[in-house]
Amino acid sequence: MELTDLPNIGPMLAKNLCAIGVKTPEALQEMGPEQAWLRIRLQVDSGACLHQLQALAGAVENVSKKDLTPERKGELKAFFDSHK
Repeated sequence: MELTDLPNIGPMLAKNLCAIGVKTPEALQEMGPEQAWLRIRLQVDSGACLHQLQALAGAVENVSKKDLTPERKGELKAFFDSHK
């Protein structure tokens, strides 16, 4: 399985993940969406947005980012806000 086989992961986000050493869905699962997003923001794309964080979380949960629970979206927003 490729990163782009996961929901929400297009070619650009897959490229960013590879740039931080995440080359498989299993590696993303192991790192977790918050840590992966933070590394992307620090190492690859300083403009990484909340939507990317939600996309990563959805990919880990194997759902579209729009299908994340309101509670999970709130957790992600709080994490994003704490790293502005």
